[in-house]
Order: sequence, then C-alpha cells, then structure tokens
Amino acid sequence: MTEILDGLRLSRLGDDDLELLLLVRHFELKLLELYGRGDLNGTTHTCLGQEYVPVALRPLLGEGDHVFSNHRGHGHYLSRFRDPHGLLAEIMGREGAVCGGVGGSQHIHRDRYLSTGVQGESMPVAAGVALHLKRAEPGAIACVYIGDGTWGEGAVYEALNLAALWRLPLLVVVENNGIAQSTPTTSQMAGTVAGRAAAFGIRHHLVVSTDVNDIRLSLEPLVAEVREGRPLVVEFVTHRLGPHSKGDDVRPAGAVQAARDNDWYGRYAHDHPEQFHRLDGMVKAQVQGIADEVAARPLSRREESCA
Repeated sequence: MTEILDGLRLSRLGDDDLELLLLVRHFELKLLELYGRGDLNGTTHTCLGQEYVPVALRPLLGEGDHVFSNHRGHGHYLSRFRDPHGLLAEIMGREGAVCGGVGGSQHIHRDRYLSTGVQGESMPVAAGVALHLKRAEPGAIACVYIGDGTWGEGAVYEALNLAALWRLPLLVVVENNGIAQSTPTTSQMAGTVAGRAAAFGIRHHLVVSTDVNDIRLSLEPLVAEVREGRPLVVEFVTHRLGPHSKGDDVRPAGAVQAARDNDWYGRYAHDHPEQFHRLDGMVKAQVQGIADEVAARPLSRREESCA
C-alpha cells in the first residue's frame, strides 16, 4: 500500500459537498465522544479519514441503485440519505431510529440500502441483486463497499465469478486502508486486489487521490459502463485515522502519523481556509445540536420497523 497519497492541492468543492464531508467527520467524532463518556453501549467503527470515498460517489449513484455497506458504514449511510438524526437515534436506541434501535451501528436497512457487520456477506447478496436489476431494471446497479481484509472471504470470489460470467451491473468499492482490523494487509493478503480482479476478467480502477472532484471525473464514465453490464472493482488507497473500533489500535506511531499527514480534513483547511472555517464550525454545532436533541428522546420500541 502507498503510504503517501497525492500531495497536490485539493480542488475547491461546492459548499454542499464540503458540508457533507464535515457532517460525516463531526458525526464520527461525536460518536467517539459519546462512547468515551459511557453514553453509548456496544461498539462502533468510524470512517474517520475515509469520508471522501462515499461523498465522491454520491452523485454517481441514483435512487434506483442498491447500496451495500459494511461495519464501517456511517459515511456510506449519511452520503446516501443525509439523515444524521435517524442514524444517531438508531445507535443510541432512541425514538425515530432507522431500524427501531435494534440494528445499532452496523446493521441498517432503509429502502435500497443495507449494511452488515459480517465481512463479505454483502458480496453474494449484491451479485444476486445485480442479476435482478439486469433482468427487471436495466440501467440500475448494485454498489457494494468492502475493505482490503474482506478479500480473505471466499464469498467475495464466488460473487466476482458470477458477476463476470453473467455480466452483472456490480460496482465493488474497495476501501483499502492497509490494515484488516489489527493485521497489516501485507501480512494477510498475497498478491494485489487488481490481480485478484483480473483473475476473473473484471476491470480494476485504482484511486490514490483524495480530491473529490477528480475522483468523480475519473469514475463517471466507468460507472456508466457498469450500468451496461460491465462489473468493476474500484480500489481506493485510503487510510483510517482511528482504531479498528473504539480503542484497539495496534499500528506503529509512524503509520498513524502518515494517516494524519494525508488526511483530507487538514489539507482542505490549508488549501481553502475561508470556506473551510466558515462551514466547519457551523456543521460541528449542528452535530452537537443533533446529539442533544436525540439524547433527549424516549427510548425506541422494538416493534418499530426499519424505514
């Protein structure tokens, strides 16, 4: 994995995109704060450092597309629905929760969105949905987010095999942050993601940039081809700022510092300070207000169904 990502100046985003990036960042930071205070139970896996991935993909995915997420999926959900109230209520077990408070941080179902904490589980499900879409809703796609560690699961390869054989409209987004829970990718995966995709005759596209505009420009024509039945694996060389979950970070200090040095948050603040500081404080205050409001709600009732 490349330790240093693109060192270029980040292009200026529209306020809408930057607000969404900041929403995911401050939502995740608020979760860690709530867990640290003992206000939340269980566990959570934040996407700190990886927020730009689903934000870049957001306008490339339509309402008719299916999105399958994983255990580190808050950014995927917020980019899809912009519903911090419902997601936080789900995690806190309060009224208005997306799934009645029984799904928690990892297991969310809403419309054509599904997340799961079971590694690799979504791949064959997404392939099956892609087959249905090919037959019943031409032009729609199934997008599934997985990590580098998930390439140790056999279900991934079964799904890729069928996607290639049946020319399924399947988009596989690999968030390769270089570590599978606590094991470096170089110690748990032989070869490369590109090589494994090639074994099935599936196209692979590598993204090393953290520039949302550049990423969209490069992916737009590729996603259009997925809609025509050409499956695609897009690998993002990214990083996670925090631990695997709340406090189990065993990475050496140098690896953590490299992630911080490449973080889009600090880089964008440096490259576009006026816009960044105008919106950052505003979004942080919004998230604080959301947390206060949701915490004051009554506990959710189990009979509430998923949205």
